[in-house]
Amino acid sequence: MKTPLFSIVCFLAASFLGALGQFLYKSGAEQARGGAASYLWNGRLWSGVICYIAVMVLFVAAFKRGGALSVLYPIYATTFIFAAVIGLIAYGVPIKLINICGMALLVAGMYLMGR
Repeated sequence: MKTPLFSIVCFLAASFLGALGQFLYKSGAEQARGGAASYLWNGRLWSGVICYIAVMVLFVAAFKRGGALSVLYPIYATTFIFAAVIGLIAYGVPIKLINICGMALLVAGMYLMGR
């Protein structure tokens, strides 16, 4: 069974939104000052929740169109790559050569899983 391009794009978008959701959780937690209200009325935390809801919607849309789980789910591993880039942009966390090697291994693994 061939995995539709639509499903692959959905999983890539879900991967980005998953990484963005983690950033929003982290930055929202940094803004919270303690107490339930600082969490409940925290826009960044709620934005992170919305990202995760969008991830689930994209998963369902992708699975509805078809494609093997063994092909699609490894694509979600690109979340780690997106998270590293967001960390670099938002916090100045450097991406080291060893990190790039790990990213290359992720991409190679995704390719091999899709074969």
